[in-house]
Amino acid sequence: MRRRVNLIYLLGVGLLGLLGFVTMREDGPSPVRTPAEELATFQLEPGLKIQLVASEPMVQDPVVITFDEDGRLWVVEMRGFMPNMDGTGEEQPIGRISVLEDTNGDGQMDASRVYLDSLVLPRALALVPGGVLVVENNKLWMTSDRDGDGKADTKTLIDPQYAGNGLPEHAPNGLWRSMDNWYYNAKSRLRYRLNDGKWERDSTEFRGQWGISHDDEGRLYYNYNWSQLHADLVPPNYLTRNKNHTPTTGIDHGLTLDRRVYPLRPTPAVNRGYIPGTLDKEGRLQEFTAACSPLVYRGTALPKEYYGNVFVCEPAGNLIKRNRVEKNGIMASAQDPHPGREFLASTDERFRPVHQTTGPDGALYVADMYRGLIQHKAYVTPYLREQTINRGLVLPVNRGRIWRIVPENWTPTKPVKLSKASSKDLIRELSHPDGWHRDMAQRLLVERNDKTVRPALIKLARNGENPLGRFHALWTLDGLKLSDATLLFGLLSDQNPLIKTTALRLLEPMAKADKAVRTQLETQLLKSWQTAPIEQILQITFTAGTLDARAAHPLLAGIVNRYGGTALIRDAALSSLQNQEFAFLQTLLKNPDWQAHEPSKEIFLEMLTTSIVRKRNPAELTALLTLLNRESLGWQEKAVLTSMAIQGGTTKKPIQLASAPTILTRTDLGIDPTRLASLSALFEWPGHVAVKVNAQKKSLLSDEEQKLFASGRQLYLNTCSGCHGTDGGGLNRFGPPLVGSDWVLGDEKRLVLILLHGMEGPVEVAKKVYNAPDILPVMPSHSTMDDTSITAILTYIRNEWGNNAGPIGRRTVGMTRVTSQGRVVPWTAKELNAYMLETKAPDGK
Repeated sequence: MRRRVNLIYLLGVGLLGLLGFVTMREDGPSPVRTPAEELATFQLEPGLKIQLVASEPMVQDPVVITFDEDGRLWVVEMRGFMPNMDGTGEEQPIGRISVLEDTNGDGQMDASRVYLDSLVLPRALALVPGGVLVVENNKLWMTSDRDGDGKADTKTLIDPQYAGNGLPEHAPNGLWRSMDNWYYNAKSRLRYRLNDGKWERDSTEFRGQWGISHDDEGRLYYNYNWSQLHADLVPPNYLTRNKNHTPTTGIDHGLTLDRRVYPLRPTPAVNRGYIPGTLDKEGRLQEFTAACSPLVYRGTALPKEYYGNVFVCEPAGNLIKRNRVEKNGIMASAQDPHPGREFLASTDERFRPVHQTTGPDGALYVADMYRGLIQHKAYVTPYLREQTINRGLVLPVNRGRIWRIVPENWTPTKPVKLSKASSKDLIRELSHPDGWHRDMAQRLLVERNDKTVRPALIKLARNGENPLGRFHALWTLDGLKLSDATLLFGLLSDQNPLIKTTALRLLEPMAKADKAVRTQLETQLLKSWQTAPIEQILQITFTAGTLDARAAHPLLAGIVNRYGGTALIRDAALSSLQNQEFAFLQTLLKNPDWQAHEPSKEIFLEMLTTSIVRKRNPAELTALLTLLNRESLGWQEKAVLTSMAIQGGTTKKPIQLASAPTILTRTDLGIDPTRLASLSALFEWPGHVAVKVNAQKKSLLSDEEQKLFASGRQLYLNTCSGCHGTDGGGLNRFGPPLVGSDWVLGDEKRLVLILLHGMEGPVEVAKKVYNAPDILPVMPSHSTMDDTSITAILTYIRNEWGNNAGPIGRRTVGMTRVTSQGRVVPWTAKELNAYMLETKAPDGK
């Protein structure tokens, strides 16, 4: 790793010389400020103020903060992190978890105790029945205070494999308790739940890097250091149910392409600061490099306009970004309401916001690690080392502050004490206007396991005035294992979409276990889906996976026919069809609504066929090939054959068939010879040995690259074909052709730059100029996509439809993302070509 970052540094220095930058602007050493001095450095949105809650020595190197049911603030202190430039002694057990308390109600923490110390780089905690879950030394522990003195007496190993990566910046964290009573994590595929007194571990989708939270409906939010805000548009573990299908939407949805940040001061001591575009001419960071800890604000202390906004920390830029989330049916996006001015920023280079939480008082709390160096030793480049030392940012360490953001006229309120609240009072709290109170009440009710609350919860779920209170009542019933089928069926016709979809979701396990419930659910959904709102349509599509095929198939066929133009609906339908794909394909081929060609139907048939091939069932594939063997091929057969042929380059062993499929021996159907060869490579039968294709594009792709090519087709269909066509031929008034385009076949770095940052017309392709209104004026950026997805799409379009340009490597994509940092607007053709000339190295590369 060190060799790699040094190489990047040297390339960057060479690039700086090429562009004429001999020196970079540097200010003098950055002074250490007291909390009072730091307070004077903040710029906050008008009408708000920031207050100190706690500081060193009471709290040191805070990385996670959360409030308990009695208003005490728990702090994870990573005191061992980077004690010097080389991280010497980082493995020492000096981390701790402290509990801070405001005993006199003045709004400042005046008492503290160490709950647990002697920890190696602690990074997460969760308050649970009987104690506290703690992540330290890459393991998950259950800790308990048995004698009531406020200090942990026991520490029991729950999961030694919680985190496999020891690097603090890239190891799992979070332990976020969501609405469904599971604990979710960032940078992880694991979730946990207490079930009958035992901790249950389950796999889930991979999410984010540092920090995780949820909105009022339980959607999970997270991010990556390079992409500030992502979210799941669907509940966990739905889209990944079908092991024969890889979803392309719904999970890890990039909510905003906006990467711009607006620091108040020069920030030369940031990683990759030597790369042109990372810093502006004043030396200020231009885009996120350390985005972390997104928090959906669900409190009421701040003005109403802030409710539901998502705040994102950027410690490298000494600021916090505000995002306003906008929902459109089943989709969502976010935007900065005041571009050019951040929600919170500081002129103090040591202000390092790394975590946020909402308090019982509805205020927004910020953990400020307050240190100069926040980059881990594995990623300290020579450039960053020089900057950090010259600016005096190495020491001191073991400082830290916690801040509270409130309106200017705000006064502290008396800390809540919910631990002693009655169950009746907690049920009332489920409808509290503050999300913290609703979440906490649900947690406490579930943990108490008091079954006598069932009637009151049912009453609230059915008749409550606050829809969110009703929503929490349903999930509390579920956590207590008291869900009621009669109640849930009655709520399927509720006026509130959230209540409808939650009831439907909670009926699924009952339908799986009870045939009578399943039959009733099938009847109701088949009768009502055509008038359902889109939010419920999405949930119905998922719920179809629990129904019998005789009901699920016509239901899904109707939904995909009507809503199949939406990629998320297509993925949802496929997630409900594991091992039923071939039977469903047969249903569609006979369905009158599926005879006329539409691009969305073609895409769905291809995706469905891909799942059939991945299942690798010889009997089904033999029947499918027989089904396709018609006198002439229509659009349906061509779509199926296209998908099968693309899978022919995968590295799995050939599928064994009993005899030669007739369709693969015919020469009168006009099938492209390369397609026919790819199809044949999928199978073996007596007298035929599968041979890897060595013609055109296939000769340029390794086994691994052929996998990328196949997955790239799926991503292309859902992401790109709406503008460029399923055949790459372009679509009038949308996008130019990709077939034979020099933009696709030419410089691979240039192509990566287009996908990362977008492009404005006019653009010339094959000697024809495309511009609005013939095509959309701007191709959007796809910077929220990860490197692997971008690599797959580009490998596909460079080697399909007669294109024969070879693969693009993940490293090319990753390096181009890094070296083009600071680009936040689409390219023009002229601008991009000029950039390529300017950045070309002396050897022409």
